[in-house]
Amino acid sequence: MMMFFGTGIMGIIIGLSTIAPPGNMKMILTFMGVVNIGLCAFFTFTFLTQTRKEPDKRKKKKKQD
Repeated sequence: MMMFFGTGIMGIIIGLSTIAPPGNMKMILTFMGVVNIGLCAFFTFTFLTQTRKEPDKRKKKKKQD
């Protein structure tokens, strides 16, 4: 998740600065940075909203009296 966020921020900064090559490359870098931020948001949402798995009761040993 942090890789998407980091590369997205870097892509947006480089795309909007004077470092990027001239022409249409600035638009592409900025767009790909926004796509990476969107992927980061999606994967963060799916990670934080996942349900907890219950342990399998069949594998649990029962106490013998």
